[in-house]
Amino acid sequence: METVNSGTAYLLWLLCFFGICGVQRFYTNRPISGLIYLFTFGLFGIGQLVDLILIPKLVADRNAVLQQQKIRNLAAYELDRSVQPLVPTVTPMQKLLQAAKHHQGQLSIAQAAIYTELEPEQVKELLLEAVRIGCAEITNDPQTGAIRYYFDI
Repeated sequence: METVNSGTAYLLWLLCFFGICGVQRFYTNRPISGLIYLFTFGLFGIGQLVDLILIPKLVADRNAVLQQQKIRNLAAYELDRSVQPLVPTVTPMQKLLQAAKHHQGQLSIAQAAIYTELEPEQVKELLLEAVRIGCAEITNDPQTGAIRYYFDI
């Protein structure tokens, strides 16, 4: 948001000599009075003459509004930055390894699903990833025959 300049407003005021009145009003964010000036030739010239005196006030008012918007935007940005969590998130693989550590390095698919809070299909993919990278191996329970994942922890 750029600030509004008095010199530019005065240059836009000069357009009234070419029949285009009220452009300085649009520039200072006063579109309704700008339209009125445009269609009435600057309130029959009287409004244009009054604007010669009012331009510094119009510019100052517009710059004050822009400054307030800038402060509000900065405050909102700072608030958004301060609300973001500073705690690092734990990945599903880290949850899986912690669960394996608590169960003496041995997990079933159901146990892994409980501890990682993932769906069983996602847990299977995660366990296969652990096998692929060498963190775990697939075996069967000698008594029940159920699939178990043994982790090297």
